[in-house]
Amino acid sequence: MSLPSSRRELLGDFVTGLRSVALASLLPAATRARKAQPHFEPKAKRVLQIFCPGAASHIDLWDHKPELSRRSGQPPPAEMNAVTFQGKNGALMGSPWEFRPMGDSGKMITELLPELGSLVDDIAFVHSMQSKTNTHGPACVLMNTGFSLEGFPASGSWVSYALGSANRNLPAYVAIPDIRGIPPAGPANWGAGFLPAEHQAIVFNAQEPIRNLDRPKAISASRDTATREFLGFLNRTHEQRHPGDAELRARIASYELAARMQLSAPEVTDLSRESKATRDLYGADDGNPLKAAYARNCLLARRLLERGVRFVSLFCASRASGVDGLLNWDAHKTLKADYERHCPVLDQPTAGLLRDMRSRGLLEKTLVVWVTEFGRMPTHQEGTVGRDHNPDAFTVWLTGAGIKGGVSYGSTDEFGAKAVENVSTAHDFHATMLHLLGLDHERLTWYHNGIDRRLTDVHGHVIRDILS
Repeated sequence: MSLPSSRRELLGDFVTGLRSVALASLLPAATRARKAQPHFEPKAKRVLQIFCPGAASHIDLWDHKPELSRRSGQPPPAEMNAVTFQGKNGALMGSPWEFRPMGDSGKMITELLPELGSLVDDIAFVHSMQSKTNTHGPACVLMNTGFSLEGFPASGSWVSYALGSANRNLPAYVAIPDIRGIPPAGPANWGAGFLPAEHQAIVFNAQEPIRNLDRPKAISASRDTATREFLGFLNRTHEQRHPGDAELRARIASYELAARMQLSAPEVTDLSRESKATRDLYGADDGNPLKAAYARNCLLARRLLERGVRFVSLFCASRASGVDGLLNWDAHKTLKADYERHCPVLDQPTAGLLRDMRSRGLLEKTLVVWVTEFGRMPTHQEGTVGRDHNPDAFTVWLTGAGIKGGVSYGSTDEFGAKAVENVSTAHDFHATMLHLLGLDHERLTWYHNGIDRRLTDVHGHVIRDILS
């Protein structure tokens, strides 16, 4: 082999060699992404969480209370002794809307959600949820992380840590915020906490693509590739010198994922590839801009799930605002007007998403959960026609892989003020979610500050009555 004849040729050979070495070092990168075996045979491979921030009222949507309607306008019974958050309790207030029997099961659902109501035979309702707090931010964080304090890993981060992504070119965990903004407590709802940073969610939606992903026009594709290969070589070398640095590994993994996503993300976010029939099913071109935006986010969620993303958090509504109930489900003052604005946004797109997933065979291995942070009071807030916060009773529901449809678990009292039968918590909810993914919530741990931490803290029981 001849020696290089000039400095330029020497440098050229060096860079070419580095490209080959770097490329070879990048190829095993996908195998380094943690993808453990489940503890037992899973029913679900992935999770779609639909979160309605603002505390969607169980007694106006899912939890039919005829006695509350009969006694509407009367003073609440003394034994209710409900603690209020924003104002005094007024009289009992029945739901402004009729409840109708839906499906073969005859489940009573508000008339505001006819499309979702038609799917009740596939849904398991948990009517006996309780929260530890009546404040939106901590309660949202509790439902997402198992703790009301910020700084703990989200459930999607635990799933990413345990199972990894099924597609090396896409993240394991994606959060899709509503066009109206991020939920209360913001990134604490999808952060990785003390887990390696690579397990936090990548955040984007159909309206705002992934930031900082496009290659600058001034840089050619070949130059971009060569630069990434060289950086990969330097990163591998640096990583070998610091084998115990988890943050360094996470940073390198995130950069490598970003590079791969430059090729995969444009395809997955291109909703123009969807047929008109599919867009109509979701309502993606609806004249209501909020509904159309949420519908497009639903379409994006389905495209991510079918391409191997392990956990998708899809938000319908956002943070609180100067006007209660304007941007989310926090109907303190004007319940009727607020929910007649929010329910059409939620109903068709969510039902369309479930129908589309079922028709594609995607729902067979996907667990879908609908979540909010707490419920509302059965009284009207004094001086208003809205409802105050109620951490003692709310509803969540589940459908898809491993779920027994057409069932209702737990119950509240005759007014919906408090869960009284099979009382459930965020820890039970998370234990059930992990169980369906083949994960034992007591064995999925991370050692942090002298303790083996887990999503369910030291609590949690699988809600087996809703499992198929």
